[in-house]
Amino acid sequence: MQGNRSRDTGPEVALRRALHARGLRYRVDQRPEPDFNRRADLVFRGARVAVFVHGCFWHGCRRHYSPPKTNNGYWAQKVLANKTRDAHTRRRLRARGWHVLTVWEHDDIAQAADRVEVAVRNARGAGGKD
Repeated sequence: MQGNRSRDTGPEVALRRALHARGLRYRVDQRPEPDFNRRADLVFRGARVAVFVHGCFWHGCRRHYSPPKTNNGYWAQKVLANKTRDAHTRRRLRARGWHVLTVWEHDDIAQAADRVEVAVRNARGAGGKD
């Protein structure tokens, strides 16, 4: 598992490129707030938008996750813990006034960038800045 990247994955880099081309600037692999002990893949701090780019296997995508044939118990527990942590993170950030977006590795990058751009620009229009 050491070879698995926690940041700069293919889908994450593609999304960052698409957003950067649209003129959006963001923080990469940052805590949305200093006292928040979780990191988002992209953070638009002034707009209060946090984006998480999830891999289908690691985060248990409903469409694409299939349990491995070996060591199934371990992986089922691992993926369940990831999903539980993801839900907890979303709840905590939303309770603090953040807009939380999840982009899956199978999502169309242009459509995902559209969703992020709309969220950021709406937040900025409502008084947010970045």
